[in-house]
Amino acid sequence: LGHCTDWIPLALAPRSTSSATISDKPDMAEIEKFDKLKLKTETQEKNSLPSKETIKQEKQADKS
Repeated sequence: LGHCTDWIPLALAPRSTSSATISDKPDMAEIEKFDKLKLKTETQEKNSLPSKETIKQEKQADKS
């Protein structure tokens, strides 16, 4: 396999000198007025474990 030595990590890549509107620091006013109460999640178990009864039945079926 050949190795590519032409790539530059983003941290070392030269930054654009154009006047960007994005600052390196977050706008603290926006962070402070964020409503954390709007963040709600509902957790649902998708891969539940089998019951002890199911395991017992499967073990008995394997012995047959």
